[in-house]
Amino acid sequence: MKKRLRIEANLEAGRQTFERIAWDWHENAKPQWTTVHASDIIRSLERDVFPTIGSLPIAQLSPPLVLAVLREIEARGAIETARRVRQRISAVFVYAIAHGITQNDPAEKLGGVLKPLRKGRQPAITEIVPLRQMIIAADEDHARPITRLALRFLALTAVRPNEMRGACWDEFEDLNGKEPLWRIPSARMKGDLDRKAAADGDHLVPITPQALAVLKALWPLTGNGPLLFPSTRHTHRPMSENAVGYLLHRAGYHGHHVPHGFRAAFSTIMNEWAERHGKDHDRKVIDLMLAHVSREKVEGAYNRAAYMPRRRELANVWASMLSEGLPNPGDLIDRPSKGNGTTSLRSAVTPVDADFRFPVRRRAA
Repeated sequence: MKKRLRIEANLEAGRQTFERIAWDWHENAKPQWTTVHASDIIRSLERDVFPTIGSLPIAQLSPPLVLAVLREIEARGAIETARRVRQRISAVFVYAIAHGITQNDPAEKLGGVLKPLRKGRQPAITEIVPLRQMIIAADEDHARPITRLALRFLALTAVRPNEMRGACWDEFEDLNGKEPLWRIPSARMKGDLDRKAAADGDHLVPITPQALAVLKALWPLTGNGPLLFPSTRHTHRPMSENAVGYLLHRAGYHGHHVPHGFRAAFSTIMNEWAERHGKDHDRKVIDLMLAHVSREKVEGAYNRAAYMPRRRELANVWASMLSEGLPNPGDLIDRPSKGNGTTSLRSAVTPVDADFRFPVRRRAA
């Protein structure tokens, strides 16, 4: 009789896997969270924890096993995410202890051995492979199609987030030609009042084939209005300044990469590329592409339009490196826009044809 009870107890313990208990804990705690936060919590476990230890009996998990899970998260650069996931794993164990399922919390003391958060400069991933992985993770998360396309366009152009948010269709030139260009008005650029008032102060951004593909995917969504990336509620206003940042946060990169970080990524990766494969003055050209304000105003005014052929070449190098393995922009339209896996009615649009040509828009004087 005792032997049979022991066998049944062992079988039951084997059925009490970490994933099963985590779902029970989540269901129990969910009323205290907002719907979005509850979705973010379980999605982080599904993405980072369940594939590794979810099928193991919770009572058999040890600190080294849990630490291995957290190290995998750290390895992709998501330092703060690793700390948040440790807290969630620990909460699952506290729930299990309270219900007599296990006796110890192997995650409790691991916070002291995780990598510390970096402080100071805005966080950015500056290696090309992890950067692609981050974009893929964000593409797979729920978001409005416009937000996904904004993230991709920001990464490809390396402009400042506010310059991307305020982009208007009439700022683009020659989209049907051989040298498409985005002319950002000087009034929207970072700089002093002289720069903003200068007639020749516009920032010129070469549009690569990959960026043009984003614009073609975007056109059926926002082409009827003035803004590329309008607000959900007010189409005459730019999208929220937090929209892209929240997408990166939900994808697990909070504290490790912010929207402005694409500029640091572009600068670091392209300068390293220029050292190996570049030409003289490529560092200066990369600086021009980032619209860094020159201290010499005369030289700055000249340089804003200088080196355009080389700027276009470097933009194409960057776009090709960044886009390797990424889904086509048009494929982002029909992905779920909500946490429940459904798509927004706004995404039910007809993509442009292969022979589509952008209507010519003139900027208002």
